[in-house]
Amino acid sequence: MKYLSIDIEATGLAENCQIIEFAMVPFDTQFKRLEESLARTMYIHCPSFEDLRDSLDPWVREHNEKIIRKAHSEGISHSAFKEFLKTYLESAEVKAYFGNQKVVLFGKSMSAIDLPFLTRDLGWEFMRKYFHHRNLDLSGMGYGLIDLGLLPQGMDSGTNMMNYLNMGAVAHTALEDAKNTAIMYLKLLDKFGTKKD
Repeated sequence: MKYLSIDIEATGLAENCQIIEFAMVPFDTQFKRLEESLARTMYIHCPSFEDLRDSLDPWVREHNEKIIRKAHSEGISHSAFKEFLKTYLESAEVKAYFGNQKVVLFGKSMSAIDLPFLTRDLGWEFMRKYFHHRNLDLSGMGYGLIDLGLLPQGMDSGTNMMNYLNMGAVAHTALEDAKNTAIMYLKLLDKFGTKKD
């Protein structure tokens, strides 16, 4: 299977919070590799850190100040973000990579932030036009592997799974997280998959 691993950084988890960074990288489970040439990342414009400060969750205030400042000064508009994705998904390279099929999204905690925020900002029609209605969530897979007794408790957390797989700390930048999430999945396939002759 081929997936588009995505990750977003946001001003928080609440309904009115904003995407401030988005990244994506396609990867292939058959050949166990990321297609780095098609990796992309961008900042999406938001109000200044000073304007947002009082409304931010303490964790976001402490860890995402730099990203918020960069998004405010360098971020593209929501309409430009949508146009960028449209151009990317309709490009010959991306269509060839995914075989002219709708793209299956992959990420961690997709239902908590990624899918609701992207659907809100890009629109339901855009999401249905370009992305498959099914997706794969690493956190959900973690729950399944815990239930099967293959992973210890706590492996639904990206931080814990990174440690378990000896991959270091979570970067909390969209591109590194999109890449690392895909790598974690490939490592789990190697660890628990069966070889076929």
